[in-house]
Amino acid sequence: MKFSVNNYSPSRDWIRIQTLDMHTGGEPLRVILDGFPELKGKNVLECRKYVKEHYDHLRTALMFEPRGHADMYGCIVVSSEVADFGVVFMHNEGYSTMCGHATIAITKLALESGWVAVEEPETSITIEAPCGILTASAQVKNGVAHHIRFLNVPSFVVALDEETEVPGVGKITYDLAYGGAFYAYVDAENLGLSCTPDNYQQLISTGMNIKRSVMRASNKVRHPFEEDLSFLYGTIFIGGPISEGVNSRNVCVFAEGEVDRSPTGSGVSGRVAIHHHRNELAMGESMRIESILGSTFTCKIVKTEKYGPYFAVIPEVSGEAYYTGKNEFWIDPNDPFNKGFILR
Repeated sequence: MKFSVNNYSPSRDWIRIQTLDMHTGGEPLRVILDGFPELKGKNVLECRKYVKEHYDHLRTALMFEPRGHADMYGCIVVSSEVADFGVVFMHNEGYSTMCGHATIAITKLALESGWVAVEEPETSITIEAPCGILTASAQVKNGVAHHIRFLNVPSFVVALDEETEVPGVGKITYDLAYGGAFYAYVDAENLGLSCTPDNYQQLISTGMNIKRSVMRASNKVRHPFEEDLSFLYGTIFIGGPISEGVNSRNVCVFAEGEVDRSPTGSGVSGRVAIHHHRNELAMGESMRIESILGSTFTCKIVKTEKYGPYFAVIPEVSGEAYYTGKNEFWIDPNDPFNKGFILR
């Protein structure tokens, strides 16, 4: 027996939002394609502010349960005057300034959906993110994009070997760096932690305690040109490699306790800046960094430049993305949970 709901249609007063879902290295991306109200602004940063002020309830409806979950990630594609298109990133806490895994996924989608003219064997596009212009490239064969990579915005070290007191942990040492977003980087082994799924809850609680402590103690989280980018996005735990052929492992705890399933594109960008600053990574030399799941990004420095008061690097980050499905979400105005909720 076949069961069908093809004859069912939502009421006219319901909001209907169409999305395409993907993942990069296990980290989800819900691409909002149609049904979301138009965002006003001259650039992506202004669009980011506009959606925050006017449509944040739709972010929570699409990211939170019952349509999403505590670790859901999404983006809205917008038009751009300075790039092929723009992207506003969103998550359980609000709106991030940069997202590497989303950049890799949206590049695949753009090339395979005909948003831009595609040439084989390789096509490059530009994406306006809140942090700046990203150049992404992919090898294309028979309409399929793979070996996707992007050049990030200037990434730089803010401070090395800073100290702060963390409740329940004690005094810790961390590095502070920017890769499109600001992160505090800590050695997991020094805290008695391993970057593995069995430590998932401990990584979240410790990571959030570190993030809050650094936010209280440090006044160095300041972008040289844009105040809207001047906030600490998360904590990145660094551990030794578990899989063969990788250099190390990353676990990023960001936003309100989200754990990145991928190695974190903006996070590895800050890491290569740190390693270059310490003379541990030369120009053009690659690092392969794995996530809590064992998925990997390869990153390297393609050039250096002066960026305000900082000596910055331009990282290239590469990875692969995959499709998981298409959705049309319905938001019933009479549903008491239409704005979503989160339980951990």
